[in-house]
Amino acid sequence: MPLLSIRVTPRSAAPGIGDWQTDPAGRPFLEVRVAAAPADGAANQELIKLLAKGLGLPRSSISIASGQAARFKRLELPLSEAEVRVRLTR
Repeated sequence: MPLLSIRVTPRSAAPGIGDWQTDPAGRPFLEVRVAAAPADGAANQELIKLLAKGLGLPRSSISIASGQAARFKRLELPLSEAEVRVRLTR
């Protein structure tokens, strides 16, 4: 299953899916802001809910492969990065 790199900003006053950025090593990642605090998995739950809605996928098809307790996460989902970009620009 393809992996998608995400940077999550918890406790955001303006939750939503942001822009694509590039890390210092040249790897792309998607910025996502959530209103929930990073406690008891609330921010992770909101991240998955927000992305599922934005991509038109069921929440069960998205899982966190790494970074459960980190700001940078890698998500498994049934779409390639190119397809994610297309769906988010609609």
